[in-house]
Parts: sequence; C-alpha cells; structure tokens
Amino acid sequence: MYSKKFGRLVYGLCTETKTLRPTNIKGATPPEITTRVLSSWAVCKHQRHQFLQRQPLEKSVNQPPTLSKIRLQACSVRQASHTTLDPEEARKFQSLADKWWDLQGAFAPLHSMNDLRVPFIRDNLLSVHGSRVPGSPLAGLRILDVGCGGGLLTEPLGRLGADVLGIDPVEDSIHTAELHASYDPELRSRVLYRACTLEELAQGEDGVMEGFDAVVASEVVEHLADLDVFAGCCQQVLKPGGSLFITTINKTNLSYALGIVAAEQLLRIVPSGTHDWEKFISPVDLERLLEATGFQVESIRGMLFNPLSGFWCWTQSTPINYALHAIKRLEEPDRARAESEDLDQETLSRAAAV
Repeated sequence: MYSKKFGRLVYGLCTETKTLRPTNIKGATPPEITTRVLSSWAVCKHQRHQFLQRQPLEKSVNQPPTLSKIRLQACSVRQASHTTLDPEEARKFQSLADKWWDLQGAFAPLHSMNDLRVPFIRDNLLSVHGSRVPGSPLAGLRILDVGCGGGLLTEPLGRLGADVLGIDPVEDSIHTAELHASYDPELRSRVLYRACTLEELAQGEDGVMEGFDAVVASEVVEHLADLDVFAGCCQQVLKPGGSLFITTINKTNLSYALGIVAAEQLLRIVPSGTHDWEKFISPVDLERLLEATGFQVESIRGMLFNPLSGFWCWTQSTPINYALHAIKRLEEPDRARAESEDLDQETLSRAAAV
C-alpha cells in the first residue's frame, strides 16, 4: 500500500515540477516547485515543523531583524567546525559497515545509482581529457573517491581504467571495501583504500594527495560537518582543470517529504535517521560555495529514484536528488583578484605621475 502511494507521490509531484533550471546553469534562477495538495502532505509539514522546533535557531535580543533574515537565507548557516567529519554520522555508518555489498539491503539505492553516476563521471571526464585506451576509457587518470564506504563507486571507476583512491573515516567500511576488491585481480593494481578524512589527506606529507584529475563525492556532502572545509580541500587536492563530481539531495519541502518521511519512516528504503534535512543543500547554494572556492560549475542534472522498480532516472528538474560537475579554475580567484588590483594600482600611479 505504501509503495503504491509513494510511487504516485513521486511521479505526481516531480512530473508537475516546472523545468526552471537547465543543464547549463550559468545565470539560471533557483527552481520553484509546484506541487499538488495530497492528503499526506499535511502530515509531512507537521512532522517537519516539529523537527525544526526541536532545533531552534539561536536568537539574540540585540540582533537586528534584518540579520536574522539573512542568517535564515544564507548558505553559511552551518557552523564552521574546521573538519568534514561529523562523529554522529560516523557512528551511523559504523553500524552499517558490513552491509555495503548487500544488494537488497540499506545501500540498494546506491548500487542502482551506479547506472547514472558512473556514466555521468565517465562521459564528463572524456569530454575534458578525451579517450585514451580502448576498453579502459579512464586509463591514466587519478580519481579520489571521498566517503567511499564499501567501494560501491570506487570499483566501477577502477574497472574503467582509472587509478582510484577511496577514503572514508570509518575503518570498518574501508576493511569491507578492501576485502571485496581483493576478489577481483583486475582491481588490485588500480584501487587503493585509506581510512582518513579529506582534510587529513589534504594536509598529509606523503605526496599521495597531490594531483588528482577528479574528486568524487557521491551522496556524501549531506553527511559532512563543514562544507567550506570540504570545498577547500577538494580544490587543494585537484590538479588545475581537474573535475569535481557531487551527487546529493536538494533542500526543499519535497525532499523532506520523500527523502525522509517516505523513504525513512514509511517505506524504510533507508534506515531511519540516515539523513538530516538541515544538512541538505540546494544547487544554487552549492554552486555559490564552489564558485567562491575556485571552481567553475559546468552542469547540474536532476535525478529521481523509483521505489517500485528500484531504478534511477535523469529528470529535467532538481527538487530532490541532483548530480553536479564542476572544474577547478586554472587560476585561483584570490590570486587573480590580487593581480588585478595590483595592475589597477600601477595604472593609477602612472596616471598620477603624468
């Protein structure tokens, strides 16, 4: 009964969503979501209201009202923690560390997502670097898989010929990934794993963190403690012109209704408590963050999971899940701005001398 209702909810809402954000997102405005009034929607809104009441925003009597509005709207409402690791999130995945390769278990949607995300990564990398070796299109490329878990995405990228390093702060997940990869001799020379955080890798001294052609963070950013640290570390470990691939969940009423209420509480597609809606981020806010960190966002595509078939498909809008591809600029924005200011100052000095 719940599966049928959820299926109708997904397709009823998502098919009526206007296509307001094209694949090329430069200059596009945030998507506006139009939804039908459903009997379950009042329940979803009520549960979300209760959730937000349990986590009230900090208020100050001396704070101007306009600043409060800015804080509510700004992408930086997340408190800076100077680390990407959220201990509570690590504990969640610690309890699931031996379930990664259960095709019918909690990570079944991630297995199915490979049908979209692997070609998305492959095709965008080929458009940047071109095909290299027949049968191994990503040969010669170094890829960092952040939050690799049990290696669900790491292994397919390795089979495409790339040299892949998968990192995850949960050691038991890394052990699961290493054990599974050991069964395939083809992966032994291409896939490596390491139990660490992204910032630990970026600050390391063994040279392994330098010069990645691509960084992949699939279904990861919604579990991180600090996205500013994440973006900065990705920029640090990538080569100039390197690619960043992210798949995550939009921060909308619809994503709360389907991603948390339906998927976790009603259908149990994923374990209850897997996601925190406050950690979701919209494509607009994510683009703004990456652009400020030295990336050029190339494309964003909407994704939709069908709980009836268990498969994913691409969509023209991004109300729930989406995939993003960005490229590290060849010139860092701060350096470019400083050089521009120096040039302007030199020009003014010459004009004054004349």
